[in-house]
Amino acid sequence: MAEAHQAVAFQFTVTPDGIDLQLCHEALRQIYLSGLHSWKKRFIRFKNGVMTGVYPGSPAGFMVVVVSYMSYNKYKQLDPSLGLIAKLVGGVLVGTGLWVTIIMIMRNVLKSLLSWHGWMHARHGSVSWSTRLWMLLVKVFSGRKPMLYSFQNSLPRLPVPSVKDTCRRYLESVRALMDDEQYERMKGLTKDFEKNLGPKLQWYLKLKSWWASNYVSDWWEEYIYLRGRGPIMVNSNYYAMDFLYVFPTSIQAARAGNAIHAIMLYRRKLDRAQIKPRMFNTTRIPGLETAQYERMFNTSRVPGVDTDILQHMNESKHIAVFHKGRFFKVWMFYDGRLLLPREIEQQMERILADKSEPLPGEENLAALTAGDRTPWARARETYFSRGKNKQSLDAIEKAAFFVTLDDTEQRFEPDNPVKSLDSYAKSLLHGKCYDRWFDKSFNLIVFKNGTMGLNAEHSWADAPIIGHLWEHVLSMDPVKLGYTEDGHCCGEPHPNLPGPQRLQWDIPAECQDTIQSSLTLARTLADDVDCHIFPFDDFGKGLIKKCRTSPDAFIQIALQLAHYRDKGKFCLTYEASMTRLFREGRTETVRSCTMETCAFVRSMIRDETVRLNSTEKHQNMYRLAMTGQGIDRHLFCLYVVSKYLGEDSPFLKEVLSEPWRLSTSQTPLQQVELFDLVRHPEYVSSGGGFGPVADDGYGVSYIIVGENLINFHISSKHSSPETDSHRFGANIKQAMLDILDLFQLEKKAM
Repeated sequence: MAEAHQAVAFQFTVTPDGIDLQLCHEALRQIYLSGLHSWKKRFIRFKNGVMTGVYPGSPAGFMVVVVSYMSYNKYKQLDPSLGLIAKLVGGVLVGTGLWVTIIMIMRNVLKSLLSWHGWMHARHGSVSWSTRLWMLLVKVFSGRKPMLYSFQNSLPRLPVPSVKDTCRRYLESVRALMDDEQYERMKGLTKDFEKNLGPKLQWYLKLKSWWASNYVSDWWEEYIYLRGRGPIMVNSNYYAMDFLYVFPTSIQAARAGNAIHAIMLYRRKLDRAQIKPRMFNTTRIPGLETAQYERMFNTSRVPGVDTDILQHMNESKHIAVFHKGRFFKVWMFYDGRLLLPREIEQQMERILADKSEPLPGEENLAALTAGDRTPWARARETYFSRGKNKQSLDAIEKAAFFVTLDDTEQRFEPDNPVKSLDSYAKSLLHGKCYDRWFDKSFNLIVFKNGTMGLNAEHSWADAPIIGHLWEHVLSMDPVKLGYTEDGHCCGEPHPNLPGPQRLQWDIPAECQDTIQSSLTLARTLADDVDCHIFPFDDFGKGLIKKCRTSPDAFIQIALQLAHYRDKGKFCLTYEASMTRLFREGRTETVRSCTMETCAFVRSMIRDETVRLNSTEKHQNMYRLAMTGQGIDRHLFCLYVVSKYLGEDSPFLKEVLSEPWRLSTSQTPLQQVELFDLVRHPEYVSSGGGFGPVADDGYGVSYIIVGENLINFHISSKHSSPETDSHRFGANIKQAMLDILDLFQLEKKAM
């Protein structure tokens, strides 16, 4: 974890003369800058909305017309309206004021309604009268047809939990992982922090929460992602897979044509805010935070010596394509329109047919994005800040997104399921370490045999955002866009379409040495990754629901049982939860290894009669995380404040240094209406995954597909003697089966 800069801000000391106020600026300056950044983003959104609404006119043109008209009338002493203008203006002003007042009232009422989360506590399948009334009021005050960003100004701010509550929940979360002596020691550190330093740090955090849109998100983005100096490949970037059992075409250029066209259609809908807002699963009422969508396209992470930045372009009309060591710039528009799938396929065919050799240093150039950030930043400043290198780098960094026409074949093979899926996952996660531009917001990877997938950079948004795009692409590709009988995109090639532009480079030997160093480091990291992907089809959420328990909680308990069998011990467990019920919310941690879970696992190991009651605890923790009452983001922000204040906290230092040896995440299926999962459950993504968080730990991602399939993605490191992804996968499968046996569904059916 990146450490915040040490600084000192307000310090209060009680003296015989009263209160001595010492003012040092850094902490307050950082709080001020966070708020300023929030207000700038709001202003830009407001400005863009106004500019779009009056186009092709402009506010400046409006002022020129009004001022010119008033000046001319004053000079000529004319009143063309014969007194009607005064009445008209008065009516317009009063009406406008009334309209704005109604809007503000509705917005604040909606914000108050969205601050209520009582609907989360209802039993599955039952809706209370209070929830029904709440749903009705939300629908009334939401307007008739909300657009993607309609709820942004109505979402409540993320609340700051009390230090006392966070400390209490923290102690509760680690009790199962510590012996009595360790726990008493940590309890003493916690109580000392809660009594002494905690309230002081909390004061600054409260101040930030009043001023900024979200007291966590900007610091989380900066310190967790952008200030990290290690490789983002494997450590940060994640991947998404294609269909598992469906192969729409084996023609690489054709698959790329449909996928790229579908992605560009999504971008157009996004630019026009025509994408439907996400809905609460329980209530089917829209109202999730959508700001993360703004940087999905035309965005690149730009390296810096100390910290990276996210560069976002308002518009980009081209994509960047990599094939066999060469980079190409491909325009997506011709004659003022978006290229059709067959025309994009035509462009990809031209790239595939290009037999030119890579320029010196070009083939492995993208390895700079796979290695450490500081050498890449220095090389970028030294060798890519002028001339043809700058122009070519701009073409990549300012592209809508990056495409790799991979020269390998990846696919699920029924005759060799384990090896084929593991190879497929590793290729999406890191490839050859030089054939993905890991800094782009996302890479579309199309393999030689037509299979495809995504690799996404993490700092700009979380996985559900890119997942929303990917569902759109997969739903359009084989069904709505389709292919001809011979596997090509529908339509005809364009006879006059200009070809792709080959990017030019002049990379000196010194830069090539840096590229080679980054490639060597990246290959060492990639070779150490142990990936295992397996479809679990013994049962799915359909059978789990018959057990009257949450599918996610069921899987999390199974992961705890599997981990104990795998390593013989429990560990600190990270489960990703979202906080998108709040403005600019991102994620929170659910600490899934609880006292209840451990008691259940121990009973299972001893083969005792047990009752699965730990799922209720898990669901309650998940609700707390989603509603802003989590543990880890609050402690993280308190730690950042402590660094700005120059205060050393043994409690916070120890908490934030604890390794997550089991890191888990569910890939949600968000647009179920796009897929006919009853008749065609195979027509959905097989999910995605990420690298291990700890050197001696596991990363586990899972997606619940339809009623009868759960796909697991497991990662670890070969270098650790404690881990083995395939062994852990076998333990997960057995744990799922063993827990299901507890419910004795067969006997109940009889």
